[in-house]
Amino acid sequence: MMSLTADSPVHSSSSDDFAAFLDAELDSASDVSPELDEVENGEAEGEEEVEDDGSIDSSRSKKRKIELIEAAVDPQSSVSRGEPAETSGASLALDVCTHPGVMGGMCIRCGQKVEDESGVAFGYIHKNLRLADDEVARLRDKDLKNLLRHKKLILVLDLDHTLLNSTRLADISAEESYLKDQREVLPDALRNNLFKLDWIHMMTKLRPFVHTFLKEASSLFEMYIYTMGERPYALEMASLLDPGGIYFHSRVIAQSDSTRRHQKGLDVVLGQESAVLILDDTEVVWGKHRENLILMDRYHFFTSSCRQFGLKCKSLTEQKSDENEAEGALASVLGVLQRIHRLFFDPERGDNIMERDVRQVLKTVRKEVLKGCKIVFTGVIPIQCQPENHHYWKLAEKLGATFSTEVDESVTHVVSMNDKTEKSRQALREKKFLVHPRWIEAANYLWRKPPEENFPVSS
Repeated sequence: MMSLTADSPVHSSSSDDFAAFLDAELDSASDVSPELDEVENGEAEGEEEVEDDGSIDSSRSKKRKIELIEAAVDPQSSVSRGEPAETSGASLALDVCTHPGVMGGMCIRCGQKVEDESGVAFGYIHKNLRLADDEVARLRDKDLKNLLRHKKLILVLDLDHTLLNSTRLADISAEESYLKDQREVLPDALRNNLFKLDWIHMMTKLRPFVHTFLKEASSLFEMYIYTMGERPYALEMASLLDPGGIYFHSRVIAQSDSTRRHQKGLDVVLGQESAVLILDDTEVVWGKHRENLILMDRYHFFTSSCRQFGLKCKSLTEQKSDENEAEGALASVLGVLQRIHRLFFDPERGDNIMERDVRQVLKTVRKEVLKGCKIVFTGVIPIQCQPENHHYWKLAEKLGATFSTEVDESVTHVVSMNDKTEKSRQALREKKFLVHPRWIEAANYLWRKPPEENFPVSS
């Protein structure tokens, strides 16, 4: 995708290039270079000393590291072009440097100490790295061009209840203890995707279809993990999902990387918002980016997961069952992602590809779900509530439904929680579909019109 070095036909991402550059290039810049954390901790440079063998001291090494980072961050810099880093007299860079980024209190371009804490921290790319807003904007613009050149978009993936389900070992109920005690007799599909992680005292179950999902999605998207879990947990889950390290690389964002407490944000993703889609089971954490969000049906494999969300039903473990791989949530959403990708990159579109916005494509695809459905609500929306402000009304509207206040010929569905209301009875008399409000929720998760008979209305 984006490279912090000069443009290259080789397909790579900015964060991966930066991490690899710092880890491989900087530490080996000189045979006597100090560890990188000495630079990050902002040690005083001291006076330059020359050993008997003519080797440079730590001050010269630090300077060389700064020059190398400058080449990575600014491909137009004199260092990256192989020109002298300084002109005669005072360095012009020191006079005009805008400090595009800071690492350990030092500018990654000019090497000056920087007290300003503005900008955004990108600790998941490299420890103590902070980039200025202008530099982030520059990198995102460059990233967008490279993404579109390779016909890719960005996909941000939540972990828990979206790609997998985890529980503490201490929370495993008696009914699901067979997962620990009888592992050898478990079906292969379950055993191969169930992990007992004693070192973090947890058990994790990968969601059915997840490996196929990641493989297929990786050809269309540059993928990030973004979780509200802590970094050690996030990295452990990434290793289960991507043991070969081919999907995510350094793009694993944890709770400590967010800029707002208990919230997720695209400000820590090095990609233009117009090219980002999000898969997450929790809408509220994406306050500023709900237009990018595809809400996932939660995966409740363990009993503790059901309890966490106040569900009275038995968990999949207690039922000794699992999601259907071919018809589950990940299989459904993969089809949606593939359709959005096709529409975004449709060669028949006559507009400028750089001006396209995946959020508009998402909105268009979502409106196809209940297109042609005309809905009457009865016994669902409180009298004191404006109908168009109610959750189910707004959700059905986003899915493309239209509405009526009366059950006339054009109405297709009556949504009710009680089959005894007058409009419910009228729906039955006139052979309209009478469905529970959960029918609308299911349509939102499945991205298709669910079978009406699965959502009956009772007394």
